[in-house]
Amino acid sequence: MKTDIHPTYYPKAKVKCACGNVFTVGATKEEMAVEICSNCHPFYTGKDMLLDIAGRVEKFRTRQEKAKTKRVTKPVARKSAKAAGKIEVSRMDKKMRGSLHKPQKGAAKKQAKQ
Repeated sequence: MKTDIHPTYYPKAKVKCACGNVFTVGATKEEMAVEICSNCHPFYTGKDMLLDIAGRVEKFRTRQEKAKTKRVTKPVARKSAKAAGKIEVSRMDKKMRGSLHKPQKGAAKKQAKQ
């Protein structure tokens, strides 16, 4: 192992936190200043601050519930209104229905050739 390439190790280095907490650790610097430590961090203290009161998961669930109720009620209402004759069938629907029953142009000629 090479000599004089490793930094000096301080087994009793002091760490000062912004909250005022001071503790010792082993490090390559004699003194360190940190902004947050285990004494003041919300994860360790249990004093979590809720930044988002209605979280993303709850918002997603409410949107899903709204979508479910819309999907369930909308088709049922339309079918019942159609059955009652309140909703008129569009021209495009009539056109599509008529084309299903009519033979295609040129189909008779193709059948005659075969």
